[in-house]
Amino acid sequence: MKLPPGAQRALDAFAACTGWEQRARLLMQWGEHLEPLSEAERQEHNRVHGCESLVWLVAEQRDGAWHFRAASDARLLRGLLAVLLVRVEGLNADELARLDLADWFAQLGLQRQLSPSRSNGLNAVLLRMRELLG
Repeated sequence: MKLPPGAQRALDAFAACTGWEQRARLLMQWGEHLEPLSEAERQEHNRVHGCESLVWLVAEQRDGAWHFRAASDARLLRGLLAVLLVRVEGLNADELARLDLADWFAQLGLQRQLSPSRSNGLNAVLLRMRELLG
Protein backbone atom coordinates (compact mmCIF):
# COMPACT_ATOMS: atom_id res chain seq x y z
CA MET A 1 0.00 0.00 0.00
CA LYS A 2 1.38 3.39 -1.01
CA LEU A 3 1.97 5.76 1.88
CA PRO A 4 0.11 9.08 2.09
CA PRO A 5 2.49 11.98 1.22
CA GLY A 6 2.77 13.17 4.84
CA ALA A 7 3.61 9.65 6.02
CA GLN A 8 6.37 9.38 3.40
CA ARG A 9 7.78 12.72 4.60
CA ALA A 10 7.75 11.41 8.19
CA LEU A 11 9.46 8.18 7.14
CA ASP A 12 12.17 10.10 5.26
CA ALA A 13 12.70 12.54 8.15
CA PHE A 14 12.98 9.84 10.81
CA ALA A 15 15.20 7.66 8.60
CA ALA A 16 17.70 10.54 8.48
CA CYS A 17 18.03 10.54 12.30
CA THR A 18 21.13 8.84 13.67
CA GLY A 19 19.91 8.14 17.18
CA TRP A 20 17.12 8.38 19.73
CA GLU A 21 18.00 11.94 20.77
CA GLN A 22 17.49 13.20 17.20
CA ARG A 23 14.30 11.16 16.85
CA ALA A 24 12.92 12.53 20.13
CA ARG A 25 13.67 16.11 19.05
CA LEU A 26 12.04 15.48 15.66
CA LEU A 27 9.03 13.87 17.35
CA MET A 28 8.55 16.96 19.52
CA GLN A 29 8.78 19.18 16.42
CA TRP A 30 6.14 17.11 14.62
CA GLY A 31 3.89 17.45 17.67
CA GLU A 32 4.09 21.23 17.47
CA HIS A 33 2.46 21.10 14.01
CA LEU A 34 -0.76 19.35 15.04
CA GLU A 35 -3.82 21.25 13.90
CA PRO A 36 -5.24 22.81 17.06
CA LEU A 37 -8.55 21.77 18.55
CA SER A 38 -10.93 24.41 19.84
CA GLU A 39 -12.09 24.39 23.45
CA ALA A 40 -15.47 23.15 22.18
CA GLU A 41 -13.70 20.16 20.58
CA ARG A 42 -11.78 19.39 23.79
CA GLN A 43 -14.90 17.96 25.39
CA GLU A 44 -15.59 14.59 26.96
CA HIS A 45 -17.38 13.21 23.87
CA ASN A 46 -14.14 13.62 21.84
CA ARG A 47 -11.88 12.20 24.53
CA VAL A 48 -10.08 8.93 23.82
CA HIS A 49 -10.34 6.59 26.77
CA GLY A 50 -7.53 4.13 27.37
CA CYS A 51 -4.79 6.76 27.37
CA GLU A 52 -2.99 7.74 30.57
CA SER A 53 -2.71 11.30 29.26
CA LEU A 54 -5.63 13.37 28.05
CA VAL A 55 -6.19 12.84 24.32
CA TRP A 56 -8.98 14.22 22.16
CA LEU A 57 -9.77 13.05 18.63
CA VAL A 58 -12.00 14.64 16.00
CA ALA A 59 -12.86 13.15 12.59
CA GLU A 60 -14.25 15.05 9.63
CA GLN A 61 -14.71 14.48 5.94
CA ARG A 62 -12.86 16.78 3.56
CA ASP A 63 -13.14 16.37 -0.20
CA GLY A 64 -14.61 12.90 0.25
CA ALA A 65 -11.75 11.62 2.44
CA TRP A 66 -11.51 11.27 6.20
CA HIS A 67 -9.31 13.69 8.10
CA PHE A 68 -8.44 13.37 11.78
CA ARG A 69 -7.25 15.97 14.23
CA ALA A 70 -5.99 15.20 17.72
CA ALA A 71 -4.61 16.95 20.77
CA SER A 72 -2.94 15.89 23.99
CA ASP A 73 -1.58 17.49 27.12
CA ALA A 74 1.58 15.34 26.88
CA ARG A 75 4.38 16.67 24.67
CA LEU A 76 5.84 13.34 23.52
CA LEU A 77 2.37 11.96 22.88
CA ARG A 78 1.57 14.95 20.64
CA GLY A 79 4.51 13.93 18.44
CA LEU A 80 3.36 10.31 18.34
CA LEU A 81 -0.15 11.46 17.45
CA ALA A 82 1.25 13.67 14.68
CA VAL A 83 3.06 10.77 12.98
CA LEU A 84 0.00 8.56 13.45
CA LEU A 85 -2.26 11.18 11.86
CA VAL A 86 -0.07 11.58 8.78
CA ARG A 87 -0.11 7.78 8.38
CA VAL A 88 -3.91 7.53 8.42
CA GLU A 89 -4.62 10.70 6.40
CA GLY A 90 -7.11 9.95 3.63
CA LEU A 91 -7.49 6.25 4.44
CA ASN A 92 -10.90 4.66 4.12
CA ALA A 93 -12.40 2.38 6.80
CA ASP A 94 -10.99 -0.81 5.22
CA GLU A 95 -7.47 0.60 4.93
CA LEU A 96 -7.66 1.90 8.49
CA ALA A 97 -8.78 -1.53 9.71
CA ARG A 98 -5.69 -3.14 8.13
CA LEU A 99 -3.18 -0.60 9.49
CA ASP A 100 -0.47 -2.21 11.61
CA LEU A 101 0.43 0.41 14.20
CA ALA A 102 3.44 -1.47 15.57
CA ASP A 103 4.87 -1.84 12.07
CA TRP A 104 4.44 1.89 11.34
CA PHE A 105 6.30 2.91 14.51
CA ALA A 106 8.98 0.28 13.78
CA GLN A 107 9.50 1.80 10.30
CA LEU A 108 10.01 5.18 11.99
CA GLY A 109 12.50 3.67 14.44
CA LEU A 110 10.27 4.56 17.38
CA GLN A 111 9.05 1.13 18.52
CA ARG A 112 11.54 0.75 21.39
CA GLN A 113 10.48 4.09 22.82
CA LEU A 114 6.84 3.07 23.03
CA SER A 115 6.20 2.06 26.63
CA PRO A 116 3.34 -0.41 27.14
CA SER A 117 1.10 2.43 28.37
CA ARG A 118 1.92 4.64 25.34
CA SER A 119 1.41 1.72 23.02
CA ASN A 120 -1.96 0.97 24.65
CA GLY A 121 -2.92 4.63 24.35
CA LEU A 122 -2.05 4.81 20.66
CA ASN A 123 -3.96 1.59 20.04
CA ALA A 124 -6.93 3.20 21.82
CA VAL A 125 -6.64 6.19 19.45
CA LEU A 126 -6.57 3.87 16.42
CA LEU A 127 -9.56 1.93 17.77
CA ARG A 128 -11.48 5.19 18.24
CA MET A 129 -10.62 6.20 14.65
CA ARG A 130 -12.02 2.90 13.42
CA GLU A 131 -15.19 3.44 15.49
CA LEU A 132 -15.66 6.95 14.06
CA LEU A 133 -15.42 5.62 10.49
CA GLY A 134 -17.74 2.81 11.58
